[in-house]
Amino acid sequence: MIYGYARVSGLGQDLELQIGELKAANAETIYSEKITGTHKDRPELQRLLADLKRGDTLMVTKLDRFARTAVDGMTMVKDLLKRGVRVHILNMGVLEDTPIGRAMLAVFAAMAEFERDMIVERTQAGKALARTKEGFTEGRPKTYTEKQLNHAVGLLDSNSYNEVAAITGISKSTLIREVRKRKPFT
Repeated sequence: MIYGYARVSGLGQDLELQIGELKAANAETIYSEKITGTHKDRPELQRLLADLKRGDTLMVTKLDRFARTAVDGMTMVKDLLKRGVRVHILNMGVLEDTPIGRAMLAVFAAMAEFERDMIVERTQAGKALARTKEGFTEGRPKTYTEKQLNHAVGLLDSNSYNEVAAITGISKSTLIREVRKRKPFT
């Protein structure tokens, strides 16, 4: 049996192009979902993986439609090949548990590792450049200004944490953290 899997990451994106490509390549049953690749819980993919049996073929249009990362994709492909499932990535070719298939998988795995290393390198270079710019602060921007926090902490003199949270919109946990931060160590 030839199974197809199509996935788009955004709700505004359309599955029809992928489904059309899979049908043109003779996929008999197609599983599809609209969910981000970074989202681990992909129910249709899990159903498909459970349905695959030795001798079946899993077909996807591109590796990134199948897996969250290239490394994840390679891991999933290896597992499928061990189970006797052929993997056909339309823009790469058919991978089987043969010497050539394993060699192709090794090349793809090396490419995936290279891709991951390049992403890390670009991220680090971008951070290094950002650090040289005036006003750079690493991490997430502050949600509340110092003035807002001072006002909220001042309100705690005559109100409970829950009351101040309701008045200011600053969560109770943020208020507690701010009070602890301001207390001198004893």
